[in-house]
Amino acid sequence: MSENYRKVYYIFSPFLRIFHWIMVLCIITLFFTGLYITKPISGGVNGEPTFGAMVLSLNMIRNIHFLAAFTLTASFILKIYGFIVNKGDRLFPRVWEKSFWLCMMDVSLHYMLIQPTHKSYLRNSLARMSYVALYLMILVEILTGFAMYLMVNPNGMGAFLFGWINPMVGGEFTVHLIHHYVAWLIVLSAIGHVYMVIRSEFMEGEGEVSSMFSGVKALSHEPVDIGEIIDKKTDTVK
Repeated sequence: MSENYRKVYYIFSPFLRIFHWIMVLCIITLFFTGLYITKPISGGVNGEPTFGAMVLSLNMIRNIHFLAAFTLTASFILKIYGFIVNKGDRLFPRVWEKSFWLCMMDVSLHYMLIQPTHKSYLRNSLARMSYVALYLMILVEILTGFAMYLMVNPNGMGAFLFGWINPMVGGEFTVHLIHHYVAWLIVLSAIGHVYMVIRSEFMEGEGEVSSMFSGVKALSHEPVDIGEIIDKKTDTVK
């Protein structure tokens, strides 16, 4: 009986893993508090919710939303910093390389059940593109969120930094709509992300889930994209 030997690759730094989970908690908090702010439980004076007034006061929910927003923004900035200083955190989609598109086709055919397996990757092209799309959506949420939050003081520094957003998209109401619908897109993307990670964990068994806790993946074949983070001569992270 032959054993299935797997080699462990250390990929994700503690920097990336910590801020990954902070951002997850912030996004969940922002989504549900945002839904409540959009449509609070009405019935009281001036529409203030009466159910669980001590727990569900609109003002408190707004403060929680704002605190999560500032935390998400700080984590987003620090994660970009980690992207710059840690080679393993980078794994940016190399759309200018032919191998990137071959990987995209290889993984897509597998996910569409046309071929039984795909080549081994530290992070495949579809995953890389999904992360870029997610980060762009988070950036849109940050910009539109601050545009709404800081316009309460139209003469302040915040309005100076973000005031250009409202007129650029056609007004504050449009900013509200963009902020609302992009939030739904982020949640739907997150659901898809969780599904694909769990699917990969069970079908490929490479530690896709645990890698966001331990930072390592265990692969039975040398990944095609190993050269992006590993120096093959010394077998260490570049």
